[in-house]
Amino acid sequence: MLNFNSITRWLVVAFLAAICIIVVKSTAAEQTLMTSVPQLLSDPFLQLPTENSVRIVWFTEFAGSRHTVSYGKDFNQSAIATTTKLSRTREDQKSVVDIQYKQPTIRNIWRHEAEVTQLNSNIRLPYRVTSVREDGKSVSSGEFTLAAKPAAGKPLKILLTSDHQLKPMTAANLQKVVETVGKVDAVFFAGDLVNIPDRASEWFDDNRGGAFFPCLQGRAKFQLEKNNLKTTYTGGEIIQHAPLYAAIGNHEVMGRYQKTGSLNDEFGDAYPRQAAIAQLLKQKSDRAEHSAGGDRAFVKDYSFNTDTYEEIFTLPQSEKGGKKYYAVTFGDVRLVVLYATNIWRTPSLDKSAKGKYQERQQDINNPNEWGYGQHIFEDISVGSPQYSWLQEELNSPQFQQAKYKVVMLHHPPHSLGDNIVPAYTNPVQIIEPGKSVRYEYPLEQDYIIRDIVPLLEAANAQLVFYGHSHLWNRFISSSGMHFLETSNVGNSYGAALGDKQRDVPEGNDNYAATGDPNGLEAIAPSIAPLLDKNGQKLPYLASNDITAFSILDTATGSVISYRFDTLKPDAEVMKFDEFKLKINTRIN
Repeated sequence: MLNFNSITRWLVVAFLAAICIIVVKSTAAEQTLMTSVPQLLSDPFLQLPTENSVRIVWFTEFAGSRHTVSYGKDFNQSAIATTTKLSRTREDQKSVVDIQYKQPTIRNIWRHEAEVTQLNSNIRLPYRVTSVREDGKSVSSGEFTLAAKPAAGKPLKILLTSDHQLKPMTAANLQKVVETVGKVDAVFFAGDLVNIPDRASEWFDDNRGGAFFPCLQGRAKFQLEKNNLKTTYTGGEIIQHAPLYAAIGNHEVMGRYQKTGSLNDEFGDAYPRQAAIAQLLKQKSDRAEHSAGGDRAFVKDYSFNTDTYEEIFTLPQSEKGGKKYYAVTFGDVRLVVLYATNIWRTPSLDKSAKGKYQERQQDINNPNEWGYGQHIFEDISVGSPQYSWLQEELNSPQFQQAKYKVVMLHHPPHSLGDNIVPAYTNPVQIIEPGKSVRYEYPLEQDYIIRDIVPLLEAANAQLVFYGHSHLWNRFISSSGMHFLETSNVGNSYGAALGDKQRDVPEGNDNYAATGDPNGLEAIAPSIAPLLDKNGQKLPYLASNDITAFSILDTATGSVISYRFDTLKPDAEVMKFDEFKLKINTRIN
């Protein structure tokens, strides 16, 4: 039998052994650090330009000792970057990387940002970034160009895009943007940048070659196989030279924080804020422990967050919405960005499905496992902070006097896609104790159509741009306001017309099986529409072989859409649609 002294000695020996193991591992890691060549995790990219400045952002997997931007004709000017660590980036067993993970594991990534000031908006300067690692070894980027925010009157070409999500044709799409248009002046991105926002490799280095930053920086290596022909696409060198403005889509939102399972599980487990607050109050009444960060951290961890998205990008901010919804003037464009998205749930009515319209049969008596239907992340209805902010913005001189008034959001006001059904409204919960938990979405209570679109019509907005359904289609209202969904970048789930119908509950007028449920007819492309099997013009582009992108040309007030057939990699990019925005003639 062991006595107290022998137990004590054994514990001391075990503790010292553990310390030795840690020291050995740390020493090995340091030796690896000292012998490896430092690398940048991304090229630098432009953010938040002002009339005389612009931010440069890039990422590394080391904290480093010094990070700088060199710029000017001879790179004789410099700006020192500040460094922050991303707080929630992880990898897991579903990450497509060299290391195999068994559960969600923190991946250490540092973000560097420098502000270049005293710029002239009419002059574009070369720049590059350099990061010095803790051991003194350094790495520099290639040479790119920067500029301040363009002044009114300067002709611009702006890429309108969304829903990249590491989809098969995304790299091809962005490569063709550069080959067709050259350097664009900005990117307006209507949400769904990646699939799982906390999975670091989806942003930086997924082994399949189509991660977010490589595709938008011309460093992708995505091999697309069509008709037994493999073609490698590199994406486009775009955001190193042009600022990106983004809207939050459902794929920028992570759900309830989990230490086990997978990041996919966590992403799909978003929980309404009010339900999380109720859970907090219950735990407090039970004297249970909760998040070490206090009540606010608990509610965030137990509901949903956009932390990684907000930590990665430096975007304009509004007083009420921060980075989540904002407005900015860029040249002749006043861009209004809304936070309009909800969690995606399956339309399946199978008893085992946690879906849009019901809870799983097995969860009926367990509210903690409910999905609460397709609940909305940020209120946008009349009386909400976002609605009040939008009213103020639409009445502001910056908006009213802008030549082009563009509103960007993720959720579609008008669409032939699946994701426009059900209506964009808070689910009405119907509980039959012990039998079922169902959800209904009254069509007449659609917040975007009932509350937001009338505001935009009254304010003479010219273009409402969005994504979500992975197709191209457009509409025009009776007042002349254009609606454009140009999200058939990497794949499509089809358009609900003709034989293709949405998977909706039967016998309920709230859920349209085909067409736009909000009353507009899709407009056929004006130049080269695709044709159906009967030779009729298709008022949409929904293909897993043909990818599309759109450009806002402020010199002419035109929105031009192009398509590229990946089945024919040597074929030319085709312009297939063009329409003009009604110019604001108001005198300042």
